Amino acid sequence: MIIVFGSANVDLVMALPSLPAPGETVLTEGYQAVPGGKGANQALAACRAGSDTTFVGAVGEDAYSELALSLLSSEGVDLSPVKFSDRPTGCAVVMVDDDGENAIGVASGANLDVQAGQINDQLLQKTDVLVLQQEVPVEQNAELARRARAQGVEIVFNLAPAARVPDEFLADVDYLIVNQVKAAFLAGEADPGEVHTLAHTLARDHNLTTIITLGAEGAHAVSGDEIHSISAPVVEVVDTTGAGDTFTGYLAAGLAAGKPLKQCLSQAVGAASLACTRLGAQSAIPKAGQLTELSVPG
Repeated sequence: MIIVFGSANVDLVMALPSLPAPGETVLTEGYQAVPGGKGANQALAACRAGSDTTFVGAVGEDAYSELALSLLSSEGVDLSPVKFSDRPTGCAVVMVDDDGENAIGVASGANLDVQAGQINDQLLQKTDVLVLQQEVPVEQNAELARRARAQGVEIVFNLAPAARVPDEFLADVDYLIVNQVKAAFLAGEADPGEVHTLAHTLARDHNLTTIITLGAEGAHAVSGDEIHSISAPVVEVVDTTGAGDTFTGYLAAGLAAGKPLKQCLSQAVGAASLACTRLGAQSAIPKAGQLTELSVPG
């Protein structure tokens, strides 16, 4: 079983001819209000990959709360630990240009009230993999990681958005997922530099498996003496929103199923690539059976 501890938002998605420059207004015909949030996205990805999944987060007592959880609920993700907050449900404005690039602003709202105490030890004892990201308070992530480590749960941490995290928190993490820029940020490097060097440095310094996602170039992983570079298939990119969350959810599902790391990476890269061919975050996440549409080089 997988627990995803993190954010749930409503995304206001706008397709624009180009992303606005500072001070510029770009008009478009309309927008969509759809469920999102890194935690909720990753939980749905793990579920669609075939894992028994529980989502732990918080929403407001407002009109957006039902929409934020709607796809998770309809697809059988366990939402029993989700709490209601006095703050509004989290909301993101997602702007996507004609090349599939995006710019995103997020109002955290209820996500600031997510607490590690929403998960009891009995639930942790049934859990194979815990997934964490950076849209909830870092101290709550750290507390839950410490408790999960004591129960022998594998911990996957997606460092997104980029922010400093305590070394003692990283000491409890088994799998660190970052993109190249965020890897350099965490390693204290001004230049993203050479991917393998960054991955090796982070893996060595924090005694964990480092996975650097590389967008259209796939992913690179260092786990002790084990090194994997997975190329991504060539796809027609429509929208990259949620691709990283799709990768994280699929990777966690593979780990929970006991698959070898290379196979987990290949399936995660394939799922993320397929997600880029569709508009939206959760709506774009593929189901496991759809991955046969792509051939992922090893």
